Amino acid sequence: MSETRTLADLKELVAGTPAAPEAAIKREPKRDALGRAYATGRRKDAVARVWVKPGKGQILINDKPAAKYFARPVLRMLITQPFLVADRYQQFDVVCSVVGGGLSGQAGAVRHGISRALTNYEPELRAILKKAGFLTRDPRVVERKKYGKAKARRSFQFSKR
Repeated sequence: MSETRTLADLKELVAGTPAAPEAAIKREPKRDALGRAYATGRRKDAVARVWVKPGKGQILINDKPAAKYFARPVLRMLITQPFLVADRYQQFDVVCSVVGGGLSGQAGAVRHGISRALTNYEPELRAILKKAGFLTRDPRVVERKKYGKAKARRSFQFSKR
């Protein structure tokens, strides 16, 4: 005995269920005893451990000011993007330790870590940062070198004689 349902029956069933599960979830802020939020950011081979707390907008990376650690303006702009999008510029102090990769990957890791730490501190910012794409870890990494090749895909130069 199979029971067939019409589209109208399914609409009635759906109308009786609660709203979307994301709207029902109320996220709690995750802060330590000192009032800081922690998160880990990753990009390429770089890993950044980030602590965010209310302050005057000072950003320290490996015990150096961000302007000194990231000399290129593009990299400094990259790490401040989450604050600008969330309209929290100059409201949080950031302490960060980053290892691995190059400067570009490290800046991406710091941005990812700041975004995740901000969502831990203020869960309401999650939708804004997610829409901007700052909470998604960029999965692209360097392809490994294969045997019989000069690099990952580059072959050795061919000569007939």
